[in-house]
Amino acid sequence: MDAVEPLRLVDGVASPQPDPRSMWHITLTVAGAAVPEPVIKSALERLSDEHPFLLSGRYAADRAEVRYWEEASDVATALRMAVLLWDEHAASAQLPPWRVVGVEVVDRETFHRRGRYIHEQPGLVAAGRVIPF
Repeated sequence: MDAVEPLRLVDGVASPQPDPRSMWHITLTVAGAAVPEPVIKSALERLSDEHPFLLSGRYAADRAEVRYWEEASDVATALRMAVLLWDEHAASAQLPPWRVVGVEVVDRETFHRRGRYIHEQPGLVAAGRVIPF
């Protein structure tokens, strides 16, 4: 049985306490036969329109990487969802028939700790960017 979430007051109304570990940062890497770079760039832009929380994408003629936030109860669920993402959007976003070759899943705290400083500057990824490798 699931544990009952603690309540907190927001403007006088009781609401569930948010779980800070329910958002997972995903880096999904796919690869396959080369396609023209404008084709994969357009496909990633369509995927960005379809999938909420997509932060960025990088691409080359034979591979792509997308970074996004996923809401899931635990890391195993987030991982399963990430592995299915490319196939679930293959037709609607006109994605190349590539296969998943890598997945990284980290919790929100780890993501922010890693990105806090790169070369003494904040290192978070700019949202909405789709760029070549």
